[in-house]
Amino acid sequence: MTGFVSFVGSGPGDPELLTLKAVARLQSADAVLFDDLSSAVLGHARPGADLVAVGKRAGRPSPTQAHVSQLLVEYARTGSRVVRLKSGDAGMFGRLEEEIVALRTAGIPFEIIPGISAASAAAAAAQIPLTRRLSARRVQFVTGHDVTGDLPEQRNMAALADPEATTVVFMPKRTFPALAASLIEHGLSPDTPALIAENIGHPDQSLIRSTIAKLAEQLQAGFSSKPALILYGPLMEAE
Repeated sequence: MTGFVSFVGSGPGDPELLTLKAVARLQSADAVLFDDLSSAVLGHARPGADLVAVGKRAGRPSPTQAHVSQLLVEYARTGSRVVRLKSGDAGMFGRLEEEIVALRTAGIPFEIIPGISAASAAAAAAQIPLTRRLSARRVQFVTGHDVTGDLPEQRNMAALADPEATTVVFMPKRTFPALAASLIEHGLSPDTPALIAENIGHPDQSLIRSTIAKLAEQLQAGFSSKPALILYGPLMEAE
């Protein structure tokens, strides 16, 4: 008896940013395994569905990836319709590959339903485009840390320090001071515009405009535990 797993991107947190397909899967699911940042959309889940928190947050006790993958397999083997609810877009720094591999190994069918990325939501909240016709023809999404929590050692600094690209750094707070120093060392101006977006898609979201140098100095002095991302490059100033 084999069920079915839907990997659903929940968007950045605002329930109104869910896709219609995401809502439909939540409403028909027997079980929902959800990330911490996806809990705001659980109101769409079917009454009586199992709601299982499996989110992983830095510095907090969290289930292992192997445990999460095994839960998906076990629920599906009971014949359940399972939603694996991931914040933002499921395929963007969400450990999606490990869970896909577990399902394929177990012979369990699945689908992937994309969600609005936090990067797109942050740009929209700041009322700026991610691309600009003459000055930012490329967008790059990078992670601020590797599996150890440190700044990744293997970095394409020529790309990251490109003054004509919009760069979005996910999970950036702890390592951005070191990244900014490396960017400046590789030729990017310390006055390059930067934007830190916290808790995007939630009522207490905040947007702070700065420069890479000033933002690095601010984060070096301390930061909150709120989830955030940083955008830098030729960012348009909102009116």
